[in-house]
Amino acid sequence: MSNQVSILFHSGYGHTEKVAHHIAAGAKGAGASVNLVKIDADGNLSDAQWEMLDKSDAIIMGSPTYMGAASWQFKKVADASSKRWMTGTWINKVGAGFTNSAGYSGDKLSTINQISVLAMQHGMIWVGNDVRTSQYDVANVIPEDAMNRIGSYSGLMTQSHPMSSAEMSPPSGDLKTAEAFGKRVAELSAKLLGSK
Repeated sequence: MSNQVSILFHSGYGHTEKVAHHIAAGAKGAGASVNLVKIDADGNLSDAQWEMLDKSDAIIMGSPTYMGAASWQFKKVADASSKRWMTGTWINKVGAGFTNSAGYSGDKLSTINQISVLAMQHGMIWVGNDVRTSQYDVANVIPEDAMNRIGSYSGLMTQSHPMSSAEMSPPSGDLKTAEAFGKRVAELSAKLLGSK
């Protein structure tokens, strides 16, 4: 049985998209068939993209955090997903979430909460981040190459330096954590498929 993982995301400046690609690499490494489903600048998805989400076993949803919340483009798609809610199309799919912002906090938890509530509304099975933060240096600072340096467990949080291009940011530790996150979601989705 094929394990289909879709990564649904909006990216304003390319940083969140870069994270999505690293999540995809992790999920592919776990043997999943992965689809990147990018929300366009007007907050729309094509019919083919909606169908791809409907056929997925897991949907990992991502948005940048702007002013303490998900982007309006992501929210527009979230609202449009109510058609799936009415038919129960996404019930028992695996759900997970990720976000990126320039601030270390930037109120990113608010965005993860928005995404998790959306998943719960749909009756999805939520998967958090299991990577432990433990790589402090001698000055008790978490270096940029550390895994889960932001310390988020409810979902994946990454941070891009203000005014940096997507080529320069997020740092390597965040991208390694994204790959581990994609692998975790794909593995758990595969386990659930095996029990059906």
